[in-house]
Amino acid sequence: MTTAATRSDRRVSPVFLGIVAVMAVTGWAVWTDFSPSAGLAVFLFVTAAWVVSLCLHEYAHARTALHGGDISVGAKGYLTLNPMKYTHAVLSIILPVLFVIMGGIGLPGGAVFIERGRIRGRWKHSLISAAGPLTNVLFAIVCTAPFWLDALDGVPLMFRYALGFLALLQVTAALLNFLPVPGLDGYGVIEPWLSYRIRRQVEPIAPFGLIAVFGVLFIPAVNHAFFDGIDVLLQALGVSEVDTYCGQNAYRAWTDLNPLCLTR
Repeated sequence: MTTAATRSDRRVSPVFLGIVAVMAVTGWAVWTDFSPSAGLAVFLFVTAAWVVSLCLHEYAHARTALHGGDISVGAKGYLTLNPMKYTHAVLSIILPVLFVIMGGIGLPGGAVFIERGRIRGRWKHSLISAAGPLTNVLFAIVCTAPFWLDALDGVPLMFRYALGFLALLQVTAALLNFLPVPGLDGYGVIEPWLSYRIRRQVEPIAPFGLIAVFGVLFIPAVNHAFFDGIDVLLQALGVSEVDTYCGQNAYRAWTDLNPLCLTR
């Protein structure tokens, strides 16, 4: 009975498989230009791929916690990759998708609930927090691989742009999540190494850390500096500003595609 329950707790959810299927079908539609609306295909492909990455981000937290000693993550459904099982579904899935639609930025999601009291060792706690954004880093490497491997010959423009925009989302999500700000994974990495007094002082402001980060990003000078840094990093990986701009432009299916994006 215990074995069956454990297997059930770890069985991949049909909801996640459905999202992966949408990503695969719409990715094929972008590649083959099968869809009558290229923008709609790009929108669905990037959105589905972004949700898949969010699911993997949260799964990485949960899986690392499981190996660290928190066996409760299985009963909570975190190991099924079902986005509906997350403790903070709004923060983990809905808000990140809305931010992509509205602003083209990878919003860090709210972490799954880990019973930290079950875990012994500061390194384990740090690794659990780091596992999520490291997943975004891995996803970014996969998305940019055709660029830095110079393997774009024969890749359709719209698919190239979609990959470029998706890479932008993954890089921004990883960098924002690694900020050592209370409430973000970056703070979770260093928190076990802080004194008890400091952790108690920081605890009340943790829920507002993400809000503060995005408030600061609305400051024009900070916003420009942040995205200039993102552009430099992406260019080092072979992704140009044209790729990310045209990707975001194509993603917004409700707007007209810039003609310059069709003449590259």
